[in-house]
Amino acid sequence: MVGIVDYNAGNIKSVERALGFLKAEYVLSKNPADLEKCDRLIFPGVGEAKYAMEQLKLTGFDSFLRDWAQASKPLMGICLGSQIIFEHSEEGDVDCLGLLKGNIRHFESVWKEIPVSEHGNDKISEHGNGKALSLSGLTRQSLKVPHMGWNNLEYANGSSPLFAGVDAKSDFYFVHSYLIQPSDQSIVKAWADYGCKVPACVSQGSITAFQFHPEKSGRAGLKILENYIK
Repeated sequence: MVGIVDYNAGNIKSVERALGFLKAEYVLSKNPADLEKCDRLIFPGVGEAKYAMEQLKLTGFDSFLRDWAQASKPLMGICLGSQIIFEHSEEGDVDCLGLLKGNIRHFESVWKEIPVSEHGNDKISEHGNGKALSLSGLTRQSLKVPHMGWNNLEYANGSSPLFAGVDAKSDFYFVHSYLIQPSDQSIVKAWADYGCKVPACVSQGSITAFQFHPEKSGRAGLKILENYIK
């Protein structure tokens, strides 16, 4: 049974529709106790990190999710849910769940640290700290924040089993102004390109998280969800 964490900050309806299409059994609840017997969780999210953390604390889901992760039970984060599983977010300058090590930063603050060539294109090299990396051939000045729309991926570090059966050329739907900056780059299983290397999928232990919206990404996104629930 799949549990959906409802904490007043999630893209719940689209996740429900996707699971319904897959004929998956699921429980949606604002009460952590209702999800205790689930086999796996989906932790969606849209909006602002500070508000989301306030809602998690009010509902008791903050401690519930920490206990869930500590018990090595499967957890899928989506969009904001992929970010606030890390330690801290610049959005609202808020401490987050700390399930994975790393921070969440705004595109502009990351871009400022990446050298730009005299032609205005991103330099094809690792940034000095080895984290906010630039591989982009895009002209950064032409990019807008939020990163909104369809983008393809570059798999990394062995990818993730949840991409099994997904065409490597598939596009996925993104909407975000902040991006994951993990302490350990090896947990990044797929990158997107948007003026820098954007971690699109991270995975460590029982936790896998997607910056994009699988539930809004057509056939490819549905395949990811199907792989997770089966």
